[in-house]
Amino acid sequence: MEKESCGIVGMVLDEGNAALPLFHALYTLQHRGQESAGIAVSNRKINEGGNADISRIRGMGLVYDVFSTTRLESLRGNVGIGHVRYSTTGMSKIENSEPLLVNYSKGKIAIAHNGNLVNTVELKQELQRDGRIFHSDSDTDVIAHLFAKELVRHEPVEAIAEMMRRIVGSYSLLILMDNRLIAVRDPLGIKPLCLGEISNGGKGYVIASESTAIDMLGGELIRDLRPGEVLMINPSQELLTEDILESHQLYRGSTAAHCVFEYIYFARPDSILDGRLVYKVRMKIGEKLAEEQGVEADVVSPVPDSGITSAIGYAKRSGLDYVESFIKNRYVGRTFIMPGKTSRDTAVRMKLNVVQANVEGKRLVLVDDSIVRGTTSRRIMGFLKDKGAKEVHLRVGSPPIIAPCYLGINTPTREELLASNRSMEEIRKFLHTDSIGYLSIEGLIESIGIDAKNLCLGCLTGKYPVEIPGEESIARQLKLSYF
Repeated sequence: MEKESCGIVGMVLDEGNAALPLFHALYTLQHRGQESAGIAVSNRKINEGGNADISRIRGMGLVYDVFSTTRLESLRGNVGIGHVRYSTTGMSKIENSEPLLVNYSKGKIAIAHNGNLVNTVELKQELQRDGRIFHSDSDTDVIAHLFAKELVRHEPVEAIAEMMRRIVGSYSLLILMDNRLIAVRDPLGIKPLCLGEISNGGKGYVIASESTAIDMLGGELIRDLRPGEVLMINPSQELLTEDILESHQLYRGSTAAHCVFEYIYFARPDSILDGRLVYKVRMKIGEKLAEEQGVEADVVSPVPDSGITSAIGYAKRSGLDYVESFIKNRYVGRTFIMPGKTSRDTAVRMKLNVVQANVEGKRLVLVDDSIVRGTTSRRIMGFLKDKGAKEVHLRVGSPPIIAPCYLGINTPTREELLASNRSMEEIRKFLHTDSIGYLSIEGLIESIGIDAKNLCLGCLTGKYPVEIPGEESIARQLKLSYF
């Protein structure tokens, strides 16, 4: 799987500046987005009156490209939010990098978003008719302006409830306003968001896309935010007890719709998402894959990095030796687009080099997390055969991707998806592999350990948990509960 998702983190400290620990937390979430990074902090100290001003620095590139020591020291404030971006809605340009900053009647709002809306165009046109000016083409800009509009008539919690009533799609949000940190998880909990506590030199709270950001800061995971929950942290109070945490369950659904690809690919294996350690899920995926798609072979090997844990599980269950057939160049970032077949092959070779001694003359089971277009997988098969692999049997730790994702994964159209309109034999021939085997949907659900009715399986089934024009929906029933 070659697509990524954004990463967000927010922090409230009782003393000191939030910028440096936010930088460290974003570094931990770098795998979720490599196009841009940004941090915004509120510079009003605890217990002082007046409205808070917000300082922000953002830029294109990796976290360490954007932030120098001087830049971090210029961000002064004990409350802040950070973002790493991979674009889903909106082009890859500085105007779309986050956190976004917008003005409202009482000051400024900074907002960071992980997810994707499906009704961005309609909402943007409505807001433009109201005279609102957009400085980016991202759906986060739409969310920010809609929230600012509702703040004219409502207090923050009611404004968020009205905003959530209008927006359709996936969203985990962090909002910085008036020295308060506000976290919002969409009513279906499609995108992850968790709360942790840190006490290294002072006390504080962290909200992040993944628990590894909390681990990195020496903190402890408290819990995941519930679908439809809004959590406010206001440091105007003494930051000593959980009384500072103000939870509002704005929406309640009969079921959730957690994204299965967080477990298959997106999240780090050391993250805990909705009570499940991702590492254990991927081990189970590999074990189920061996049960369902066993084959006579000599060794098992992963496509690094996201196939590693599942390959270990496959080897464990099958009794085959685990070897590395590829060594990944960790100094190469995102695969870039280059014209011509020779150049594209070179781009893949820059990332992955075959260990010939481990594959020559061997019958190899190659485990990958997922296949989208299949073009990279096809090149990888060629590399292995060129280095003397006797047989290559591709095993995939997800079911076939047959439909686009509209909720935060920038997947191609149906026509571009390898498995959308091909038989297994046609897929095998296209990939030039000796056999192909995918994990079943039932095997995936069992491996995750969450009931199917609480998972989003849209890209695997073509049935989505929200209404999407032209697509089949199994939309969940939601109830507004804050009144």
